[in-house]
Amino acid sequence: MTVNINLSDLLRILEITPDHHNIMLIGKHGIGKSQIIESYFVKQGKKVVTLFLGQMSDPGDLIGLPVIDETTRKTDFRPPWWFPENSEAIVLFLDELNRARPEILQCVMDLTLNKRLNGKDLPKGSRIITAVNDGEEYQLTDLDPALISRFNIYNFVPTAAEWLLWAAEQKIDNRIIDFIEKNPDALDSDIKEYAGFEKSNDRRSWQRVSELIVKIEDFDKTVEKIIAGVVGISTALRFVNFIKTNHRLDTKQILSDFEKHKSKLEKLLIHELTVFNDGMFRLVETEDKPENVKKYVENIELYIKWLRAETKNEALAHWTTLYDSNTYPQTKVAILTHSSYIFDNIVEFIENIQMN
Repeated sequence: MTVNINLSDLLRILEITPDHHNIMLIGKHGIGKSQIIESYFVKQGKKVVTLFLGQMSDPGDLIGLPVIDETTRKTDFRPPWWFPENSEAIVLFLDELNRARPEILQCVMDLTLNKRLNGKDLPKGSRIITAVNDGEEYQLTDLDPALISRFNIYNFVPTAAEWLLWAAEQKIDNRIIDFIEKNPDALDSDIKEYAGFEKSNDRRSWQRVSELIVKIEDFDKTVEKIIAGVVGISTALRFVNFIKTNHRLDTKQILSDFEKHKSKLEKLLIHELTVFNDGMFRLVETEDKPENVKKYVENIELYIKWLRAETKNEALAHWTTLYDSNTYPQTKVAILTHSSYIFDNIVEFIENIQMN
């Protein structure tokens, strides 16, 4: 049984794992493994080389081609295109490891054990991370136990909340964010077996849908078919029906002028207020203009006062849970900076809960 980790866990693992340890991530396709790895290390100024082993047909694609050394008349290997030309450490991300041909896997053995390829060492400080697809829908290659033993292995299962925060940062269409927020089961497909060219939804596909609908307001039958070609028929119908029957609550509008728009919150049920809470935290977390952050926090203070006056304790408890989590660090800093009232009253609220 493998260890399940979410995005926060993965970032912590990448932070504390020594570079001579190899890491293996298990997970479905389309959940962002390669994108997360690349983003994390690029921010640290490191070069990331991604090799899709499942697409390689010959060991030469990985290790380079043999040549005769004109001086020694012995066979040598030209370094492959990805091999570092200087002493700068790289992050080598081997994707689709368990879709690779057996002869490719043999070449990976020495690479993962010694950080060496045909007698040529990777620069000091280089690290190897690999990803494997898990599920009956894939054509997979059994991995040698000796190869598996060379990795620290984790089952990567990022949460819907983590994806929603990422989606807000990436400016994914708000209609998709609203839909996934209220229908988190639609983020990843639960199809176990694929038949023919059946299409299904995954996290990568929702990003493509966002690019398709960015300028579309009316969802007619043709638009439904376009979306279905990305996420599948049943999920597309659910999404389009959601768009047609739900009137979006504009979080930015409310946090820009709470008193003017608070009437929109008065008829919401508790679970709808919790959705608003999530959107509020994402908005502040992804805002890069200090003046907007300050304005949002001022209106959040009015919102907290309103929750207390209306004795909406369940919604306030949910808000407190979000505040107390590690998911929104920038939001917490903003609140501490701009509102002593919120901090004092949240502490009081937590103490009252514990007393009761």
